[in-house]
Amino acid sequence: MNILLTGGTGYIGSHTAIELTNAGHHVLLFDNLSNSAEKVVERLSQIAGKNLTFVYGDVREAEKIRKILQQYQIDAVIHFAGLKAVADSVKAPVEYYANNVQGTINLLEAMQLADIKTLVFSSSATVYGEPDYLPIDESHPTSAVNPYGRSKLHIEEMLKDVASSDSEWRIACLRYFNPVGAHQSGLIGESPNDTPNNLMPFLARVATGAYPELKVFGNDYPTSDGTGVRDYIHVMDLAEGHVAALEYLKEHRGWHAINLGTGRGYSVLELVHAFEAASGQNIPVKFISRRQGDVAICYADSSKAAAELNWRARRDLADMCMSAWLFQKKTDSES
Repeated sequence: MNILLTGGTGYIGSHTAIELTNAGHHVLLFDNLSNSAEKVVERLSQIAGKNLTFVYGDVREAEKIRKILQQYQIDAVIHFAGLKAVADSVKAPVEYYANNVQGTINLLEAMQLADIKTLVFSSSATVYGEPDYLPIDESHPTSAVNPYGRSKLHIEEMLKDVASSDSEWRIACLRYFNPVGAHQSGLIGESPNDTPNNLMPFLARVATGAYPELKVFGNDYPTSDGTGVRDYIHVMDLAEGHVAALEYLKEHRGWHAINLGTGRGYSVLELVHAFEAASGQNIPVKFISRRQGDVAICYADSSKAAAELNWRARRDLADMCMSAWLFQKKTDSES
């Protein structure tokens, strides 16, 4: 299939591009490079052993998307493009709704005009909000507690309405838990343009000495060591999940919400210690106050993904940390 990846040069999009290419699909990378770099395209081509096509653009450019869908004879879309920092969304909610929600509306309008009705949406476990029970399955009530999560939930609800309006639509909303790690080549990984908002890339930069310490938001949560617990999933497992979701949609119409996680929670300090073991470096930690919009514990029940997609996370915490450290070392050696 010919597949459009919005946000295709971003962290998750780039790793998924490799898995799709390995599975025999043709990918078109579409990105405004707001949180990535064009050099990612070169690295993807190096990993894939062939050139990948990149088009610069923004999901808010409806006409441009429409032309691309037709020009490249796109069969399906995987929609990664979106702002994704919880703290930033609390400070700038209008920007998040404009980019995430309006950008998706533009994409859907373009897809309808081009009669393309297969879509995999990059959603998030933040749609669940504060857990009522653990592990979280897809039947768990949705109640996002920050603007980022609410933008994802609004999009899911829109997509559900779209699928209900026309039985030809095939839509999978993949609810990610906490993606970390990097490609085994070390050529691509999580490399935000600004100060990292996510834990793993910040950890890696503390390990190299780029930052003096890791600030941990809260050590008074009701967890084993007081720090927040999350379901960390290797980005390559996540990428494989997207390939599985596309295969699933070939045979299944309608709207489907599916968790992608490991089913195991690790605390922030557990991740720190695992990264110290992988890197051989000491990670100084400083505890600061909790961050608005964060929950104490969140981990997945991914049994639906196992049953419906025949997908399971295969890589462990050591794999996540070692791959992220390899990527960071390669990045530093090139700078």
